[in-house]
Amino acid sequence: MFKKGTYRILPIMVMLLLSMIFAGPSLAEANSAADSSVLNTGYQLDSGVTEPIYSYEDAIKETIYVESSLDSDNDGEPDRIAADIIRPEETEGDLQVPVIMDASPYYESIGRGNESELKDPDGDGINEKFPLFYDNYFVPRGYAVVLVEMVGTNNSDGCPTTGGYEETESAKTVIEWLNGKGTAWNENGEEIEADWTTGKTGMIGKSYDGTIANGVAATGVEGLETIVPIGAISSWYDYYRYGGIPFYPNGPSGLSRTVTSSDSIDACTFVREEIKAEADDETGDYNQFWDERNFVKDANNVKASVFVIHGLNDYNVKANHFSNWWTKLDKNDVPRKLWLTQTGHVDPFDFRRAEWVNTLHKWFDYWLLDIDNGIMDEPMVDIERSANEWETYSSWPLEESESIKVKLGPATDELPGTLTTRAIKGNFSQTFTDDPDQTEQEMVEDELTAKENRLMFLSPELKEDVTLSGVPAFDIRAAVDQENTNLTAMIVDYGTDERVNHRDRGEGVRTLDIESCWGESTDVDDACYKETEKTTHTAPYEIVTHGWLDAQNWKALDRTDILKPGKSYRFQWDTLPEDYVFQKGHRIGIVLAGSDDRWLMPDDNQATFDVSLGQSNVKLPIVGGKKAFEQALGW
Repeated sequence: MFKKGTYRILPIMVMLLLSMIFAGPSLAEANSAADSSVLNTGYQLDSGVTEPIYSYEDAIKETIYVESSLDSDNDGEPDRIAADIIRPEETEGDLQVPVIMDASPYYESIGRGNESELKDPDGDGINEKFPLFYDNYFVPRGYAVVLVEMVGTNNSDGCPTTGGYEETESAKTVIEWLNGKGTAWNENGEEIEADWTTGKTGMIGKSYDGTIANGVAATGVEGLETIVPIGAISSWYDYYRYGGIPFYPNGPSGLSRTVTSSDSIDACTFVREEIKAEADDETGDYNQFWDERNFVKDANNVKASVFVIHGLNDYNVKANHFSNWWTKLDKNDVPRKLWLTQTGHVDPFDFRRAEWVNTLHKWFDYWLLDIDNGIMDEPMVDIERSANEWETYSSWPLEESESIKVKLGPATDELPGTLTTRAIKGNFSQTFTDDPDQTEQEMVEDELTAKENRLMFLSPELKEDVTLSGVPAFDIRAAVDQENTNLTAMIVDYGTDERVNHRDRGEGVRTLDIESCWGESTDVDDACYKETEKTTHTAPYEIVTHGWLDAQNWKALDRTDILKPGKSYRFQWDTLPEDYVFQKGHRIGIVLAGSDDRWLMPDDNQATFDVSLGQSNVKLPIVGGKKAFEQALGW
């Protein structure tokens, strides 16, 4: 099947011939030296990174089917997992290359990237296109690209389980086959081996794709050297719940149906019914179903390096997914890198394109080809402060970030409450009533006006900038007149400024008509993509971060405790993580309210809260700690 030795012997013969003809240094000898370098390594460097030396047009494309240990559709046969592979033609000889893998459920219908690329764009039943730029750019540089179709999607057998073991296992099975374990067949039913690869794999992907990468990394599978999760889920409970409150009903089962192969919708009905029952929308509690889908708890198994990219304003895959994952990876000394952007759920190819391709190139060269290019000596963290303005740091949260306890001072007359680090003298309490129809805009606007459906606490105008870096936490002592209710907390920046418009349709970017090209093209798969630009707006305030809690989960997320009306409880919950600079002259606002219909299923009890201010506080992770915060307040 393979022409053993031809790729290696021919260059050696040429080099010997040239050495006999030329006595001194020459261009031919320089070329031979380059050929020798390629012969020994499989790549050639230009300015410290691999350069394109292999033909994309002549690259080998094949569809393979790897047998798994799964039978997720209960048909009595092992599920076979489909994958499309593109690799340099020279791998038919002795060349072995590493793999860049994007495992996804979206190759059949939703598509990948800003332009929703599909594998079979013309619907003729042939997967002729490789979505995204990875193949166009990296195959000529000596990589293979493998696009795995998650179990139950497109050409893979089985049923999707929305984050379950089966989905992780389907991608893991392909990595194991790439390392000589398991059995696979080509489209003609012939058994094949992956003797063209070094066995080193790097997984990448945005959203669901990056989620699969997180899950596979948490298994510790051999051969997975690095993952690059972009806006990815680290715990499916946090994707569909926050503090015990569902975001919307029947989420996991609905998503399973969305991604199921068009040929398997009916056959997988029983799986969707099981998902619906086990997810337990009624209580919103954490249970075994969600524990199976929690990769953070298994982060100690991660052997691969991790390059995380996430939007601080991503309210699809919220920012706690990166922070919980990142913190656990840090505790286990996993080699890692982090980009945080002011956009929402957006790929870095669409918010920082040139820098992204260059950085990703160096990252894969380092982790998959062992090229010492210095990327691990660069700052670990990049944070976007305003549109296209980035700063670098050695860690996250920022090194000088300290959690300080901020007290909630009482309101006077029509003025809002205050924020202070000093003790609240006196037994003050304030009340508000949950309005399930209250909008977020109504919660935060008119900050100097008292409202019956929220509590407002406001700092004076800041004398200096204040940087928030980490995870704020609320600790509220309150009595409630109902057996159950919801709590919403928001931290708000009050001050007119131009900011990234992450709540617009493009979540902070707009697509332009012009294109740029990243790699080599063919008639069926071009490397050119529409450019984008940041969108900004000028607004009088910015909701910096949110946090929510089902009051019945005041003890723990895995149990429901009915409230006794009138009894005082201690409600503790985190907000979403942030890294934000409050500018000099602005005010920091803390808002407490009940239901938040904008993001979660509201509670209809219309409970009234009686908040004990002296026993309540907010822990803010402030760079420079208490001293910096008090100086900014003018103390």
